Amino acid sequence: MLSAPARLVLYVEDDRINLVLMEEVFRRLPGWRLECAEDGAQALALLESLRPDLLLIDMNLPDMTGLELLTHLRNVARGSTLHCVALSADDLPDQVEAARAAGFSDYWVKPIDVLKMVDALQGALP
Repeated sequence: MLSAPARLVLYVEDDRINLVLMEEVFRRLPGWRLECAEDGAQALALLESLRPDLLLIDMNLPDMTGLELLTHLRNVARGSTLHCVALSADDLPDQVEAARAAGFSDYWVKPIDVLKMVDALQGALP
């Protein structure tokens, strides 16, 4: 019996500690694979060769905001249907609403609760 291919997640995050934490979480998740980009430009470059099932996007990147990155993605045919989740330490209702209105499917507040995140990953994709 063949196993299903791993689901690919692209995590766009400039904070090295957050990257390491997420890499450790995904190392323990069977059926999932994580790739990382440290800014929006690197994410866009990686998307030329990767076909992720999900993007986790920090809202405060060094070269653009998460909203700007999402706008770039939505203007590219391959990026128009990607499932994207916003991550931020800011949980002000206006910011959460703006992210959802822009097209993020969810908004996760840092520090990430790993158990809740794993549950949310399972529900994030159809």
